[in-house]
Amino acid sequence: MVSSFSSPFPVAEALKKEGLSQADYDEICRRLGRAPNRAELGMFGVMWSEHCCYRNSRPLLSQFPTSGPRILVGPGENAGVVDLGEGQRLAFKIESHNHPSAVEPFQGAATGVGGILRDIFTMGARPIALLNALRFGPLEDPRNVGLMEGVVAGIAHYGNCVGVPTVGGEVAFDASYSGNPLVNAMALGLMETEEIVCAGARGVGYPVVYVGSTTGRDGMGGASFASAELSEASLDDRPAVQVGDPFLEKGLIEACLEAFQSGDVVAAQDMGAAGLTCSCSEMAAKGGLGIELDLDKVPARESGMSAYEFLLSESQERMLFVVKPGREQDLMARFTRWGLQAAVVGRVLEDNVVRVLQHGEVAAEVPASALADDTPINHHELLAEPPAAIQEHWRWNEAHLPPASAAGIALAEGTLSWGDVLLRLLDDPTIASKRWVYRQYDHQVQANTVVPPGGADASVVRLRPQQGDGSLAASRRGVAAVVDCPNRWVALDPERGGMAAVAEAARNLSCVGAEPLAVTDNLNFPSPDTDTGYWQLALACRGLSTACTALSTPVTGGNVSLYNETRLPDGTMQPIHPTPVVGMVGLVHDLDHVTGQAWREAGDAIWLLGVPLEAGADHADGRVSLAGSSYLQVIHGSVTGRPPAIDLDLECGVQAFLRRAIAAGLVRSAHDLSDGGLAVAAAEACLAAGLGAHLEIPAGSARPDRLLFAEGGARILVSVAPEQTIAWQEALDRAEADTPGAVPARCLGVVSADPELSISQAGTPLLQLPLSVMRERYEQAIPSRMGVDLPPSC
Repeated sequence: MVSSFSSPFPVAEALKKEGLSQADYDEICRRLGRAPNRAELGMFGVMWSEHCCYRNSRPLLSQFPTSGPRILVGPGENAGVVDLGEGQRLAFKIESHNHPSAVEPFQGAATGVGGILRDIFTMGARPIALLNALRFGPLEDPRNVGLMEGVVAGIAHYGNCVGVPTVGGEVAFDASYSGNPLVNAMALGLMETEEIVCAGARGVGYPVVYVGSTTGRDGMGGASFASAELSEASLDDRPAVQVGDPFLEKGLIEACLEAFQSGDVVAAQDMGAAGLTCSCSEMAAKGGLGIELDLDKVPARESGMSAYEFLLSESQERMLFVVKPGREQDLMARFTRWGLQAAVVGRVLEDNVVRVLQHGEVAAEVPASALADDTPINHHELLAEPPAAIQEHWRWNEAHLPPASAAGIALAEGTLSWGDVLLRLLDDPTIASKRWVYRQYDHQVQANTVVPPGGADASVVRLRPQQGDGSLAASRRGVAAVVDCPNRWVALDPERGGMAAVAEAARNLSCVGAEPLAVTDNLNFPSPDTDTGYWQLALACRGLSTACTALSTPVTGGNVSLYNETRLPDGTMQPIHPTPVVGMVGLVHDLDHVTGQAWREAGDAIWLLGVPLEAGADHADGRVSLAGSSYLQVIHGSVTGRPPAIDLDLECGVQAFLRRAIAAGLVRSAHDLSDGGLAVAAAEACLAAGLGAHLEIPAGSARPDRLLFAEGGARILVSVAPEQTIAWQEALDRAEADTPGAVPARCLGVVSADPELSISQAGTPLLQLPLSVMRERYEQAIPSRMGVDLPPSC
């Protein structure tokens, strides 16, 4: 029985603070057989929040494929783990820190990095790489500039100081993210322990040990805060944003890996969202046991903290272990040597409860399963057909565009040449160079980064041989990683957008020669309480599931971040574009054949693999379109239309062929066609190489803007050396003989030593631009809007 330690409190006010409903309160009373005290209500508030228990999304997540021949740990643990062969195993995970970054961008982003790193080394893996997916409002608004500066600085500070390279990511901009930026952090780590360290408690009577930093009042109620919409009043929730210490976390990494290798730790849990409440309840629930926690023994940095404050604090750099009896003193000595706190704070119980003591009394006692396992589900009715606004978007077609000719597009201010269109696209911050961002990150620390940021379609990190393994095979292998999401497409068609996110991630891995293995996802969505919001979430999950199944990339876990919307001063809600970010990892079997996006030599032939350029000129083939394209948004100021259909069979065929060709040494460069279509992809390859290109696109009835700027999946631009022409054609012939139509291919032109990009159609020039002019627009787009100077890259 709980003591009378807590005094009565105003229930209605407390429910609002914890984000709980009256129905939730009634259910809590039913489960406890009594009314909860204030500390217990806070525990339920954080553990029953969307951030912790996925009460709106859990039924949708169950449709994801989660098993496969390389999957060692799937959803439910701190991170997923895949088998890389050669005795190596990779842990990886993605998490969001959106709302904290909105109100305190530096610390919100920094602690997001710290939290995802703890998910990795809690498994017994040494972090080897970081990536991030960021979304901001337009940089013409100074508030968005400030948010971006703070977020990038926070990511750089934590990653650089802790000594883990930030090797890649993506950044996009849209007005829907104004006031509610998205900050998703992904981490990868190599297992250093023979046994994967899991979270489920074992051993009745085993000691529970707290290690790391002290507990304070920072981060109070962070999980509940992350599960509500933002408003002007959200600035008052700054205490819900944690403060991180990357140098302390570096010590925590080393101490934890030493402790795990000793075999003394039988279970481990990071204290992230919901702090002590989450770590205790999840360890107990996963182990089918209970945990007793004595708050008087928890290292604290502030005096007079209540049970509520201890239990809900999200102070950073803290872990909770279950340790073999008799080994706790040796284990704690390891942590004190690293300048960390360590204390025995409880024990494992036979009964499945979380019992919290303070000042010799029971401050809280709750069934562990009620907090972390048997949690509520919010049921929603799925719309039988797309919302009316979406159906209206789908009625758009290219006939709504102004007339176009070889000279350009007819706009109100006059004809805009295709060269000027390309320059405007290269000046769009979503497409433009992100060098201002990644030059702030240390991407070479640990000396394993094979391709620097911006050098290829995916990041590649060298896999060092296991200790004592000097085999050549191990030293030549690598792991590739990428984060992707076409948020405009998801906003217009969540199912196709979800499929496209998976397909593009796999395509980017294939472009560097990596075999796609598995996915971790971060589902950033607005409120699911509206019909449209839930429809977006449900259809996107369906698309993700379909594509992951088709591409054999199971989902090992991830994060759901809902209620990403801002309450404007007039009371209306501004939802973000639904943004299901896909983090995907792949295996590089031979680093000698990693392929970048830059042309390599003048004279190399340029080929387009995949959906032909002329596809869909009569709208019968919906795999390539201007609908939902960057061109439509940047040039015509419109986000509308139905995004292209995703041909997953073609994706599989084209990507598998490309990986085989790269492994055979037939391909010198590879770059997928995404934002901006063919013209932007060609321009990016030119700028990356400092070489020009001359392209001749086929004659036909398609509009020039469709040929140049249309978007669609399963399209990759590759370059092939002249001496490989015969072998390349033979490889294409074999692919056609094996599966007719599986790998459409067309030679479009040649790499040139002349520093310009020229594109013609049937001998008629469409655009001709010097690299110097393109580079100025491409590299200065973000710095000029940020009000900073960025030295030229070359």
